[in-house]
Amino acid sequence: MAPGFKEERQGPGPRLLCDAMLGSLCRWLRFFGLDCEYAGVEAADAEVGARAEAEGRWLLTADRELAGRGPRTMLVRSVELEDQLVEVLGRLRLEVRADLNGSRCSECNGSLVEQDRDQVGDDVPSYVLKTAERFTRCERCQRVFWPGTHGKKILARMQRVVDRVNVER
Repeated sequence: MAPGFKEERQGPGPRLLCDAMLGSLCRWLRFFGLDCEYAGVEAADAEVGARAEAEGRWLLTADRELAGRGPRTMLVRSVELEDQLVEVLGRLRLEVRADLNGSRCSECNGSLVEQDRDQVGDDVPSYVLKTAERFTRCERCQRVFWPGTHGKKILARMQRVVDRVNVER
């Protein structure tokens, strides 16, 4: 188990912060339901490290210099997205599964809340309102999500990652 993980765990997993080099990783960790913030390209290394510490987050970075600055910093060595996911999930020993019922907004990391059809009527195309079976809304950015055509591709990638993490344990 990663140092400090058990004592500081809140909710379904550790709180994470990805630096500017790991934006795609951040988004996909959110698909898995993890609380993962993105530092953005404008933040200096010192700011990123300070933010991770202040918010009690693991800092995920591909920057060797930044990775050497703190005890709760993980150097992500992999280049390809699926490899990065396997590396991070495996090193933190996180149990994840492939489903699209995540609790995090893939855009902003806010919490997703189930919504009834009548609660999203003005915010989705009429065809989607008639055909989608399930809706969620982000409490932070107010985006509405529903199972779309891209869901099968997302689930397939998630399943490949889960299978690889389980094999490598």
